[in-house]
Amino acid sequence: MLNKIIIIGRLTRDPELRYTTNGVAVAKLTLAVDRPQFNKDREKETDFIDVVVWQKQAENCANNLGKGRLVAVEGRLQIRSYDDNQGIRRKAAEVVAETVKFLDWPKDRENSGGNAPYGGSGFGSEINFGGDDIPF
Repeated sequence: MLNKIIIIGRLTRDPELRYTTNGVAVAKLTLAVDRPQFNKDREKETDFIDVVVWQKQAENCANNLGKGRLVAVEGRLQIRSYDDNQGIRRKAAEVVAETVKFLDWPKDRENSGGNAPYGGSGFGSEINFGGDDIPF
């Protein structure tokens, strides 16, 4: 069996970083991902996909990403159930990230004075694309 998903999209808001009671970092992201086809009005439609990132990678995302940034996420699809405020059973689909790659430069890169992406943290630094190029 296989549960693997790869998505590329832009963050709809800044990452939301929290810590579990055991001190493990977890970040929530939402990516806007365009569908490959057009609707009947010849407009692109967009899916908004929730992503959960854990541990050090969650902290890296929270410290280096912001609304509008282009990222690639590789992970697995998770469907979980929960009870809402009215006691109704609901389901939520989300991607649990194994890797998050930063695919663009921060908007203020020109002012940072350095060539190292994302504050020199090394996270995602192997990605060096300009514009809207996609590596695959």
